[in-house]
Amino acid sequence: MSLPLPPIPFDANLVWFAVVALGMIVVTIFVFGAALPSSGRPPLVTQLTLALAVIGGGSVLLLALVFVFLNSDGTSAWTFVLLAFNFMMTGPAGLWFIGLIVFQDRRVRPTAWAWPVALAVMTTGSEVLMGFLFALGDASAPMPTVTTLSLGLSSVWFFWSMAAIMAALIVWAPLAPLERSGLIALAGTAVLGPWVTSFPVLGGAAMTVLMVGVFAYVVRALSVRTDVAPHQVGFLLGLAVAFLAMAVAGLGLAVSGGAVVAVLAYGGVTGVVMTAEIAGLVRRYWDGSPERPWVARHVSDGDEPRGPAAIRPRPNARPHEAAGVGPP
Repeated sequence: MSLPLPPIPFDANLVWFAVVALGMIVVTIFVFGAALPSSGRPPLVTQLTLALAVIGGGSVLLLALVFVFLNSDGTSAWTFVLLAFNFMMTGPAGLWFIGLIVFQDRRVRPTAWAWPVALAVMTTGSEVLMGFLFALGDASAPMPTVTTLSLGLSSVWFFWSMAAIMAALIVWAPLAPLERSGLIALAGTAVLGPWVTSFPVLGGAAMTVLMVGVFAYVVRALSVRTDVAPHQVGFLLGLAVAFLAMAVAGLGLAVSGGAVVAVLAYGGVTGVVMTAEIAGLVRRYWDGSPERPWVARHVSDGDEPRGPAAIRPRPNARPHEAAGVGPP
């Protein structure tokens, strides 16, 4: 017996919308690759200004496409789409140039949360808009606001786009085995999300059991402190809270039998959890974790790697240079 596919809101009329949506997923992953320099150092403020401008420009474009289905005046709606395309061509480059002048290419502080949270919120907001776009495009008649929101937050275009971004971050980020396993389980909830909301009783119950099991495993690892370094404790505590939140949301979905409010709550909890996960991963990457990434990338920004490699003496270095001090 094979698992049936979840409903995929897509038809011939949405082909070009799908092209834009898939393009935005690829662009977002590319932007995160640029915002996570392979040297392990925090990026330049101007790099992040450009990254946020690109993701924000994509959100403006998606919002304009959503407006196509909300506005009965097609000419006015498509005018906003063309304006959004124009912003995508000029806005990010202009904001980057302004940032270059204002911020003078200094690096962000690796311990600050403002930039990681901004990247995470902007990314999740873009994927939520993507879900709404296809929920509205697939509707044959106007729907109540709550129904539209629940369909948008339970769409494959929301869940799977978030899963794709999370997969890239998990592959690149320096994580311990326990951390990576937990994040893979959490990202798996986004992969399975469309089935959970399509079959709420069975899917919600299964998700609850799975999340409770992983939550118990992480809590046990934290209590025993087996293979858990001090710098991993806060990260794993955050994971445990995320698993507990997903378990409660899945339980509500199963108990309600898929009520609109329960579906909306499940999608909302997923969005909040993924936002926190993205922010935590970005900050962990910039903070210079001693762990190794799953896939190591080549140094691309001209900087030496952080950590032990950064203090390795150069060949034929004189004694005072090998020790890392200035000339006597």
